[in-house]
Amino acid sequence: MEPLRLLHLDPWLVAIAKPAGLAVHRSDQVHDHAPALQRLRNQLGRWVYPVHRLDRGTSGVLLFALDSETAGAVGARLGHGEVTKRYLAVVRGWAPEHTELDYDLREHPGAPVQAARTTVRRLATVALPIPVGRYPEARYSLVDLRPHTGRLHQLRKHMAHLRHPIVGDVRHGEGRHNRLFREHLGIHRLLLHASTLSLPHPVTGEQLELRAPLEPELQRLFRSLGWDDPTAESSQVASYRAKVSR
Repeated sequence: MEPLRLLHLDPWLVAIAKPAGLAVHRSDQVHDHAPALQRLRNQLGRWVYPVHRLDRGTSGVLLFALDSETAGAVGARLGHGEVTKRYLAVVRGWAPEHTELDYDLREHPGAPVQAARTTVRRLATVALPIPVGRYPEARYSLVDLRPHTGRLHQLRKHMAHLRHPIVGDVRHGEGRHNRLFREHLGIHRLLLHASTLSLPHPVTGEQLELRAPLEPELQRLFRSLGWDDPTAESSQVASYRAKVSR
């Protein structure tokens, strides 16, 4: 088993680039033999404390503390809105250029409603010459998502509410488009990537900006769609009409 890629390590914090498909920790629904928490503990030879979560299908920046006091301090910053998270997602259709979603969510049926807010910014579009339903071509957008709250599956639910579900989302997405990406592009994952996590360091006060590069599978996909890598320093993503064989 390959070591997890470390994005940051100091005496108080460690950040990794979590691969898609890797659970953060075991739960009633997750019974992985080696989730990220256990793998990182084994890799570092010490205890680590998760301070936030990513869905199993999401790749990108995942932060841990190396002691309980630091974990509590990061949790307080999260609670006070001092942590900025940015995600990249591929969604169905041509999303709005910019919009603010303020749409309350429930974690599960019967749970209390919780305020949830997300900023959506469109980075690029693509049209694939593949019919879907009654449409002669399939349209998709690359979007930058910034959640201002941390509700369960917030981005997936918000984009589904906007009628631009994230490709590869089997719970809140649309099966026809998920199938198109599997059959024509060889993509079998949720197209959601936690690209950046920014926060004041809980001990030193230094502003940390943690970035996770795209996994090779996403790099290949973006190249095939004519998009630059948005995680690269000089990226200039743009609209493109892709030539994809049927």
